[in-house]
Amino acid sequence: MAIAKVVLKIGDDVSTDIVYPGRFMATVLPAETPQFAFADNADFNRKLKAGEIHAGSAIVAGKNFGCGSSREQAVSCLKGYNLTIVARDISRIFLQSAINLGLNIIICPEIDAAEGDELEIADGKVFNRASGKAFATNPLPKARQAIIDAGGLVQYTRKLLTAHWGR
Repeated sequence: MAIAKVVLKIGDDVSTDIVYPGRFMATVLPAETPQFAFADNADFNRKLKAGEIHAGSAIVAGKNFGCGSSREQAVSCLKGYNLTIVARDISRIFLQSAINLGLNIIICPEIDAAEGDELEIADGKVFNRASGKAFATNPLPKARQAIIDAGGLVQYTRKLLTAHWGR
């Protein structure tokens, strides 16, 4: 079971340009992208950079989170802070990038939470401790979840090769 505090609540159709503004596209290294996460939300960006947002904290989003471009930086900047995304729905391209990079994502079509709420995430549901309500999740296929659990596609592949070749 994981406990995640909601540090940001956002609505539907949050594009990758909101998560990682296009003017920073020249920065592509995963070690450098986190500084630009939600750059146009100055208060939230400042809290991230100041270390006020703890690893494992949650962003709760509506439908179609991560729509827009296929920029991988929108995923890597969130992964850099080890955030969990709990969304009603995630755009197809963002979802695949999140799996590839090992970003913790939870698809929860009925999620209802406010900033400051604590969420228990376990056994195919999200329980909001503040409201006392539980919400079912749409689990990813086991193979996709295994990639996220390994930390991303590179780490997952390395793990398989090490298991097979013993190195």
